[in-house]
Amino acid sequence: MSRDRYVDFLRAWAIVLVVLGHWLITALVREPGGEITAPELLATVPWTQWLTLGFQIMPLFFLAGGHAAGGSWARAHEAGGSAAGWVGRRALRLLLPAAAYSALVLLAVGVCSAVRVDRDTLALVGWAMAMQFWFLPVYLLLSALTPALHAAHRRWGLLVPVALGAAALAADTLVVAVHAPYIGLLNYVLVWGVAYQLGFCWHDGLLTERRPVPATMAAVGGLAFAALITVGPFPVSLIMVTGQDPSNTNPPSAAMLAWAVAQVGLCLLVAPALRRLLGRARIWKVVRPVGGASMTLYLWHMLPVLVVAAAFYLTGLAPEPSFGSPAWWGLRVPWLLVLGVVLAGVLLALRPLEYGLMHVYERTLAAGEAYRPWQLWLGLAASVAALTRFAVQGFAYEGRFPLLPTLGLALGTALLMAPRRRPVRPRVEEADGEVQPSEGVVRLPATARPGSPRDR
Repeated sequence: MSRDRYVDFLRAWAIVLVVLGHWLITALVREPGGEITAPELLATVPWTQWLTLGFQIMPLFFLAGGHAAGGSWARAHEAGGSAAGWVGRRALRLLLPAAAYSALVLLAVGVCSAVRVDRDTLALVGWAMAMQFWFLPVYLLLSALTPALHAAHRRWGLLVPVALGAAALAADTLVVAVHAPYIGLLNYVLVWGVAYQLGFCWHDGLLTERRPVPATMAAVGGLAFAALITVGPFPVSLIMVTGQDPSNTNPPSAAMLAWAVAQVGLCLLVAPALRRLLGRARIWKVVRPVGGASMTLYLWHMLPVLVVAAAFYLTGLAPEPSFGSPAWWGLRVPWLLVLGVVLAGVLLALRPLEYGLMHVYERTLAAGEAYRPWQLWLGLAASVAALTRFAVQGFAYEGRFPLLPTLGLALGTALLMAPRRRPVRPRVEEADGEVQPSEGVVRLPATARPGSPRDR
């Protein structure tokens, strides 16, 4: 079975839009006293909230992830692989780069704390470096639930995402009607789980075997979204805006669910045309490296903002027109270009780290893939709790070093790096030849792996 280039394209397209979206809305202003502040563009210039309709691309991450996970788990299960071994491998692929990134950022936080950097500045930087972390615990949970979710998919098919969507709507109704925020936390798994489960359906042809399905999803999802933001109580912004209640992302709302369904439908509608384009060698040559570096891009894309801020804003070299003015928007183009150049340098500098993580992952798989139940679930629980804490509070909440979540992430990663040592059953042969970093770590060339080729 050949790899699906369109799934790889979705990963690449999604990560490019995430990076550009974060860079676009990140605004730096030098105050009269010399302090650098970061006003919230979506709150200060309200019309920019409409831009989030194009930049909110996370449903495609979960759709592509579900597509890959459904095929991977089905093949592993048919070959006699265990659920614990499969879940542990996928969790480790995600945790290794996240833990390495966190360790380096936390080292910098520790040094800054020791030399008494201003706490407010440290807290702001720590938040900026963790703003993308919300995705990690949600994806870890869905990966852990994949064997059960896929079993439900095999039995009930499209009824499963429908049921998840209905549960998400019920939870969101409670959030809006009776202000039950803790109930809303379920929607992080339910709403994004709908897109993930639709990935299973897409992989097995349930969404494409009948022509009207993608068009119906796009139309119904789009109309529902329009109704929910006009007649309903939800804002148009698909990224959290301070002071907005309810929010479409914190937790994911009914409007976000509708947008996810519409986006999946549109994605399937354009798939045939884009697959033809991706069949061209020149286009694929551009797309593939971006998809291969997606996890690195996702984790590290805010570092260039700090570098450029220090080089141009702290020194006063950057021109500073009025915030939100036409001149300010005109400077967004060189802003994005400079950040792109810096990010390219960051990626080159991270090559040794990526290869090191690849070898750690390979050695772990070579040792064995049998996890004791307590080891697997404690490792996952500690990692999810730590990553959630970082996502909510950043790496330096109130300017302090986050000791407990740091220990939690270290414990979780260590447990998943230590499966029981026993001979490994040959793993099922997979279609593709590299781990997709949107779901895990770095490239694993077929010639470099122990045992058999990796799973997606």
